[in-house]
Amino acid sequence: MINKKRKKKRAGLIAAIIIVAAALLGVGAYFGYRQYIIEMHPLKYQSYVEKYSAQNGIDKYFAYAVIKTESGFKTDAVSNVGARGLMQIMEETFDWIKYKRDDDDAVYSDMFNAQKNIDYGCWLLGYLYDEFGTIETAAAAYHAGRGTVNEWLSDKRYSSDGVHLINIPTSDTAHYVDKITNAYKTYKKLYDNEK
Repeated sequence: MINKKRKKKRAGLIAAIIIVAAALLGVGAYFGYRQYIIEMHPLKYQSYVEKYSAQNGIDKYFAYAVIKTESGFKTDAVSNVGARGLMQIMEETFDWIKYKRDDDDAVYSDMFNAQKNIDYGCWLLGYLYDEFGTIETAAAAYHAGRGTVNEWLSDKRYSSDGVHLINIPTSDTAHYVDKITNAYKTYKKLYDNEK
């Protein structure tokens, strides 16, 4: 009888230890996963991103999402088509922004400078956001070009209202927009309530 009570007590104690251990593992896994997500979505170049996103009327998390997606926060990044820096500015785009801003002193190698690249990239995002009105459509234009997106918006197969893209006909741009919107949502979720 005593052995049965001891066995029952021991079994209860073991069950309690297993439950506590599982709970601790679950909590640890959650916080480990959260830390991993934070590390994958850093707030690097914060003073530049906050300054230039505010100057250009865009959500700073949109700028962070573009930097994360375009270069993974590498100032020396160069794409296979020659885009440079954090926000992957093409030379033709750089020349157009330089002209629009009357920035005669800028040179294309400046796109390897974090401050200048974020300045130009946020200016372009602000311009596109003003023109298209949504993060998704502005992101599509950042990737595929303004002219291409305007063509899609005027085609009922891709846009029912001329403002929102219900279908992006190029898989590269569709994938890009998904990456930007997912990164943007993650940034908002992680940091929007922090002050």
